[in-house]
Amino acid sequence: YEQIAQSSRAEAEAWYQSRYEELQNTAGKHGDSLRNTKIEIQELSRNVQRLRAEIENVKKQNQQLQAAIAEAEERGEMAIKDARRKLEELECALNKDKEELARLLKEYQELLNTKIALDVEIAMYRKLLEGEENRLCNDSMSNVNVCKYPPWGASEVVKLVLLGN
Repeated sequence: YEQIAQSSRAEAEAWYQSRYEELQNTAGKHGDSLRNTKIEIQELSRNVQRLRAEIENVKKQNQQLQAAIAEAEERGEMAIKDARRKLEELECALNKDKEELARLLKEYQELLNTKIALDVEIAMYRKLLEGEENRLCNDSMSNVNVCKYPPWGASEVVKLVLLGN
């Protein structure tokens, strides 16, 4: 019994020893694996921190860009309002100028009509003067010098001729 007990004990110790060595090897492998995992975790933590910093920078840039866009939109709207206001002013000025042009055209037409009427009247007075000049030359009663284009105007010449002086 003692021999069986010793051999059982030796077997148990051998089994215990082999099991212990296996567990130590396994623990060593797991330790290496744990170290590698810790290193990976540290690297991943650094990557996460770097990515968070990048995300914050991108968020700040995004906010700046959105603010710039909002400001640009506001400036654009103000520019559009200003352009519309100027357009309205220009259209108003154009309408006033058109009205003024129409008024001036009407006035010009009236002046042109007056000029034509005056030209006709002047032509008539010329004929009258030429006729009177011919009559005076033919009558030879008095020596009156009649100028076709006197500096004081045709109506004064007609008065002089009609009055005989």
